[in-house]
Amino acid sequence: MKGVLNLVSVGPGFSDLIVPRAEAALRDSDVIVAYDLYLRWIEPWIVNKEIHTPPLTQERERALLAIEKARSGAKVALVSSGDIGIYAMAALAFDEMREDDDYEVNVIPGITSANACASLLGSPLSHDFATLSLSDLLCPWDWIEQRGRHIAQADLACVLYNVQSAGRQEGVYRILNIMLESKSPKTLCGVIHNAYRPGQKVSIHHLEDLLSLQFDMLTTIVIGNRFTQRKRGFIFTPRGYNNWDTPADQPAVDELPKHALWVFSGTSDGNQLANELAQQGYPVVVSAATEYGGEVAAQHCSGVSVWAGHQGVEAQKQALSQNQARAIVDATHPYANLISEQLMGLSQALNIPYLRYERPSSFETNSGIECDSTEQAAKQAIAIGSRIFLTTGSKDLATFLRPPGMVAATAPGSRRHFLHPWRSEVSQSVGNRCDQAPGATERKWFVRVTPEPEFIQRAIDLGVPRSHICAMQGPFSEAFNTALWRDLKIDCVITKDSGDAGGYQAKVAATQALNIPLLVIKRPKLEYPFATSTFDAVLRQLQAWHANP
Repeated sequence: MKGVLNLVSVGPGFSDLIVPRAEAALRDSDVIVAYDLYLRWIEPWIVNKEIHTPPLTQERERALLAIEKARSGAKVALVSSGDIGIYAMAALAFDEMREDDDYEVNVIPGITSANACASLLGSPLSHDFATLSLSDLLCPWDWIEQRGRHIAQADLACVLYNVQSAGRQEGVYRILNIMLESKSPKTLCGVIHNAYRPGQKVSIHHLEDLLSLQFDMLTTIVIGNRFTQRKRGFIFTPRGYNNWDTPADQPAVDELPKHALWVFSGTSDGNQLANELAQQGYPVVVSAATEYGGEVAAQHCSGVSVWAGHQGVEAQKQALSQNQARAIVDATHPYANLISEQLMGLSQALNIPYLRYERPSSFETNSGIECDSTEQAAKQAIAIGSRIFLTTGSKDLATFLRPPGMVAATAPGSRRHFLHPWRSEVSQSVGNRCDQAPGATERKWFVRVTPEPEFIQRAIDLGVPRSHICAMQGPFSEAFNTALWRDLKIDCVITKDSGDAGGYQAKVAATQALNIPLLVIKRPKLEYPFATSTFDAVLRQLQAWHANP
């Protein structure tokens, strides 16, 4: 007789959520192969059957065992929780099958974690959504980050699987920070522990608040999109594609000027450029990525409209289209390559002219030690410094403070913290759970970030003592830098080639006065359709576009 391989989904955890076809397949099977936890859900239907329960870590062994039984002519049920075809056993079974196998294969669908968790929250997945597993056992972490970034840029609602384990603590916070690069920090999210199982817990949070929470492998996170709303203790995402109401926490766009130049700024010279364009008679909208950046723009830019906050790509697309933007002027920071890529994409999608203004480079070979990447700067700083000062902003802190080889730990009753291989004072406090680099001395990190609460909290969450955080708005003078670094006994400074507008020369002068090394991270290279480093060239290009629309 030909065997049968039933790939059976048994849902999230309660027998009343198992579909009738799964029950029929289990009753009809002679051999049951499953993780032993699942047996309690299906116990009434598998009495007196041959049962095999390889442990949780032996998924491939389970699949091979089920296939061998089916090849021998048995009717076999390979059982998986949720839906067996989603992050589960079906793919392993198909992977191990041979083309000449002749046993019958049946795939029985079930309720997966995304569906189960969404039902407990309300209806957050009513529109386009994605799922993302944070386990890097079968997928490189770089791929996970890239996919997470695309999900965030598209402002898709999403479900995060395999959120956090004892040996994989930091990944979820990196993904959440990636989400915050494109999504509003007020995006509604749900955290579900043990959905439809004993110990079930459900809570609703804003995206920015998830950074302070601790999770585990039994936790699933559901992240909404910019339209997800809250009602009667639930969250839901409207189904409509057009004319969606803008959430109250988002800036209104209908009163912004039509046919304006949209200057994406957040820098002092970007605001100066916006002023110059307004003085030339252009209607101008300044878009800043943070509320603080919007406040600065409102104070220093006259005759312009300001649109500020974490909008995300989809919100930017709707605003540019709704207000019939005349051109996109990208005056963001020289290292904001992700935002520049997004703006170039919007330019192409909406057929709006794109112009890149980038402040001139100030780097000279005698002004500092050039590093090709943030990672290279981190390694070099570790090699030469013991009291290292970061002037690179908040975005790249994790690269310095959570480098490869770091172990994450949480002391009982305390906030999570991160153990660095070169920080002996931390390793000793938790019983030497990480190794000190050979010959290394105790190293301390000091950071300077913009005075945004989320940036300060990011540094704290990464383990920086509050006494080592300078939350101030630059640029800073040579005298200030010299006095600060002398008092802190800094012996290495890391910066970016931020140009004169970013206070680069003042940093060079201060490090030279103190005779300490300055590591300079090289600017990223992008292919811009049009780029310039002067205001005059911006004006000439805009005039040319106006003359030849």
